Amino acid sequence: MKTYSGAPYAAATHSALQRRLLRNASFPPRLVQQDALNMSAVPMVPEVHLFLAEDSVLLWARLEAEDGPLPAPYWATPWPGGQALARYVLDNPEIVAGRRVLDLASGSGLVAIAAMLAGAAEVTANDTDGYAIAAIQANANANGVQIATAVDDLTDGDGEGYEVILAGDCLYTAEVAAKMLPFIGRAMQRGATVLLGDPGRGYAPPGLLRTLTTYESAPLVSGEDGQRDQTSVLTPVAVALTS
Repeated sequence: MKTYSGAPYAAATHSALQRRLLRNASFPPRLVQQDALNMSAVPMVPEVHLFLAEDSVLLWARLEAEDGPLPAPYWATPWPGGQALARYVLDNPEIVAGRRVLDLASGSGLVAIAAMLAGAAEVTANDTDGYAIAAIQANANANGVQIATAVDDLTDGDGEGYEVILAGDCLYTAEVAAKMLPFIGRAMQRGATVLLGDPGRGYAPPGLLRTLTTYESAPLVSGEDGQRDQTSVLTPVAVALTS
């Protein structure tokens, strides 16, 4: 296994703290620190290694202490919906092979990396958090793939130009689902393939999404997600979207 240490993992970073955190992350880890990032294999997707937090709450506290108020570091945890979606893409590469792919609300970049490994022609990882963009670039470089990034809220559009849209854990609150579901509908109506990963939080209206497959959730995420024992890959139901 290659050792990652002292390398400029992110092509562009957004603060000196990010550069230090990513530069000091390594595989195998040099020293276990509760507020550090260490490179780890993803339980459901061992083909991919990510820079992950030993303790995301402590990491968040360190980030805010040095940079001020920041969004929660969702990019430092491999959420179950993303793991399931990445696993499904790698097991069914024909979904993305040779196609332009958007990974919406990418977080760590796990799903985007899986899409590139599965043979996508081009992948853009999107997130509104600049820290996530730096982590995506770091994780892509560490896994030997090239991924474009977009730091913007794309949910007002329909993902124009992308043939496949992937979104892991995009329905985690009622407010987020209210933004995501209309976007998903517009994307599918124009002909895009849309796949979601979700551990069944209950924010999708009945009849809107159908289940493609269900996995046993990886026991890695703490909190409410860690209590769920199944995670599904979903796709919109065309009849529901057009009715």
